[in-house]
Amino acid sequence: MSDSDQTGEMSDGLQVELFHPESDREPGDTNIQKYGFDIHPVVFPVALAIIALFIAVTVILGKQASAAYTWLFNFIGENFGWFYLLAVNIFIVVLLYFAFGKYGNIRIGGVEAEKEFSDFSWMAMLFSAGMGIGLMFFSVLEPVYYFLNVPGYWGVEAGTGAAASAAMAQTFFHWGFHPWAIYGLVGLGLAFFSFNRGLPLTFRSIFWPLLGDRIYGWPGHLIDLVTVFATLFGLATSLGLGVAQVNRGIQYVSTEILGLFASFPNNTFTQILLIAGITSIATASVAAGLDGGVKRLSTINLYLMFALLGFLIIVGPTIFILGAWVEGLGTYFQNIVKLGFYRGAMGAGGGTVTAWTVFYWGWWIAWSPFVGMFIARISKGRTVREFVLGVLFLPSLFSTIWLSTFGGSALQGALGEGTNAVVSAYNELGYAGFETLGMFVMLNQYPLGAISASLATLLVITFFVTSSDSGSLVVDHLTSGGKHDVPKAQRIFWAVTEGAVAAVLLYGGGLSALQTAAITTGLPFAVILCLMCYTVYLGLDNEYQILESEEFAERIQDMTEGGDVDIATTGGDVVTDVSGGDDSVSGD
Repeated sequence: MSDSDQTGEMSDGLQVELFHPESDREPGDTNIQKYGFDIHPVVFPVALAIIALFIAVTVILGKQASAAYTWLFNFIGENFGWFYLLAVNIFIVVLLYFAFGKYGNIRIGGVEAEKEFSDFSWMAMLFSAGMGIGLMFFSVLEPVYYFLNVPGYWGVEAGTGAAASAAMAQTFFHWGFHPWAIYGLVGLGLAFFSFNRGLPLTFRSIFWPLLGDRIYGWPGHLIDLVTVFATLFGLATSLGLGVAQVNRGIQYVSTEILGLFASFPNNTFTQILLIAGITSIATASVAAGLDGGVKRLSTINLYLMFALLGFLIIVGPTIFILGAWVEGLGTYFQNIVKLGFYRGAMGAGGGTVTAWTVFYWGWWIAWSPFVGMFIARISKGRTVREFVLGVLFLPSLFSTIWLSTFGGSALQGALGEGTNAVVSAYNELGYAGFETLGMFVMLNQYPLGAISASLATLLVITFFVTSSDSGSLVVDHLTSGGKHDVPKAQRIFWAVTEGAVAAVLLYGGGLSALQTAAITTGLPFAVILCLMCYTVYLGLDNEYQILESEEFAERIQDMTEGGDVDIATTGGDVVTDVSGGDDSVSGD
């Protein structure tokens, strides 16, 4: 046996003996294993029954369901918008405290843990899981909308340079630090309690400091059930937006650019067929597993994103894009705190906050179990500080570059440089007609419009597939009692179910039904996330105390005297890394 193998054994034993809670329960130890499935006896059937009931009611009630969705969306936005805003700001503060305080050097998985994925693969999967479809859908639509309908917070005249600056900053706000703070908090909590404490990779595990073994009872069941619903409906929202844009992209490229068809259908039935086709691709990918399918597609996704982004920066208004990015960042950073707390209760702008900011925060919160659990699954071996810096800052920065490139290219013409095709299309079509078409109109202004529009459509499809893949893996964890590996049949089942939920919601109420499902499931989940801030703090503090304990120091001393390990410390006393080797002990 090699030194590294011995180190792994000793370190695993050390982590289990000193850090894992005293419990005789194991992930999935009460599961039912039949017909190629490995399911939790409560979470799986109850979740399936409620999802089926929801789908049935949506189909049966039809227009009544659509009207009810619209009313519920407005009710939650108007009455609980303040809570969404306050909660997300709290999440940012808590996450930064964990990263830059004394807990920042704690390693996910324990002091011996090694990274499972390279930094590039990790970032590729992180981007693809995070908000890829949303960035494609809103990167042109949102800046143009704010340019022509300036939110009341800014107090500037629509259609001016000041309006363009405000539009970019407002868009950065919705796609920057706030959503990634939600994802980061959820991912950190799940990763810590699963890898450092050996608990199931489900949301119930985060509440071990408060519930103890009761996480395996009904309190834990309820937490995981809420998580399943939030994941499915948050994912269904993104899939619905994505397929609407895919439909419009195929129509625009084939009919208006290439002239292949007199008219390509753009309707709900076509979109349901597209969901079925793309879901079948996602099903094949998810059957291949994390390494064989999701990782590979996520990497391809990232290359396609960079290709489209680089192409537009080169053929588009390069200097204008860079200027819009820098100016937008400056305006964003100047206003980030006020924007984060601005509700519009005492002045103009409340409508924008309800329709956009509250929807986004509810969507991100509903989406967070899916993204957070997926990030947790791929983040073993990273320190808390590395995790937070990677999840919070790099994707936020990339999002601002992407939005500046696409949004800036769309606004350039409206400011008197180049053509004004994008804003003209918005004025002609209105919001409803422009929302899925805006990106393609913008791309068609520049050379090789047919190729870039086709690439954009392909990118939305690959985002659809990777989102469905990742979501299936997450729901599998939740409904299998927290097992890391579940049968292939079960992964396929949830991939198909996600597509079915998106299709039914699209049929029953259109995009408004999807948006309402996201913001509604996000509300109770926001309460869970607020409690989670405290339980993650308790877990990290307990880990830090053990790392400083005499018992841990004695064990490390015994390992060091054996001469087969390297010990890295921070601050001269807290061990942060144990690895195989014959070199002397090091400190940083």
